[in-house]
Amino acid sequence: MGVLSFDYRPHALMIDPARDRAQLWRLAFGIVLVAGFFLVLSNLVLGTILGLLEPQTASAVLRDAQTGRTAGGMLLLLFQLGLLGVAAAMVVIMVHKRQPATLIGPIGLAVRQFGAVLFMMVLLTIALWVLPPYDMGEGTLTLNMSVSRWLLLLPIAIVAVLVQIGAEEIVFRGYLQQQLAARFRSPLIWMILPAVLFGAGHYLPESAGSNALTIAIWATVFGVLMADLTARSGTLGPAMAVHFANNISAMVLTATPDEMSGLALYVLPFGMADEAAMAAWLPVDFGFMLVSWLAARLAIRA
Repeated sequence: MGVLSFDYRPHALMIDPARDRAQLWRLAFGIVLVAGFFLVLSNLVLGTILGLLEPQTASAVLRDAQTGRTAGGMLLLLFQLGLLGVAAAMVVIMVHKRQPATLIGPIGLAVRQFGAVLFMMVLLTIALWVLPPYDMGEGTLTLNMSVSRWLLLLPIAIVAVLVQIGAEEIVFRGYLQQQLAARFRSPLIWMILPAVLFGAGHYLPESAGSNALTIAIWATVFGVLMADLTARSGTLGPAMAVHFANNISAMVLTATPDEMSGLALYVLPFGMADEAAMAAWLPVDFGFMLVSWLAARLAIRA
């Protein structure tokens, strides 16, 4: 089977629960409800937490949750994004009359595939840290916190990242991809449309400057590759494993110093605002994304 072959037969079984209520008006209504439920749940959770704090402290916590520059702010941000999954679960019950677990695919198979792909991602991450020239040169990484504090935060950081990526995969490669695939046969629709929406969520010109469009395109391609893994495997397990490994690397191992660095052991020598350095780094990151996709396919023998 060639590198660019397409065997999406497992996907047909995965989308079966979506076929009965695949009308486009349901999907459009569902998207609006997911966004609405997410905003309501976020306001309720944040309002409850902030209401327990002094006004000055609450203001600082809210600011930290927007930038992710502290451990507490980063954890709050990640768990808040997890509410997207809750919103999607509510929508599929109310609008599509299906069980939320069907968004993931067969749970046992998803867990096994997640484990197999994650093992492959660990091997790649070890290579990332050990083999030159991807180490960016000796001494360029800066310790962001003490190793003892990082180890103390690591268990909850892992859970928080898993919650965040799980919610995003459930919404984009689960809900949107399945409902579109139940209505349209062409992968050009059910793979690309959710990926474009996923990429649009990563378009942040106020932070990334001239690199904002490149980063959004990066995220869109990532979404397409994760859609491909989902279609090949018939579960969200492989896509979740790649997404999890990517975000652990970018948020918990190393991070940019200006944003979302609160849980990272190391920070890079440049931030999002350093447009030239980021522009030079993005092609390397893009290459590693492609390698991760190919390694995941090998892990699931697709």
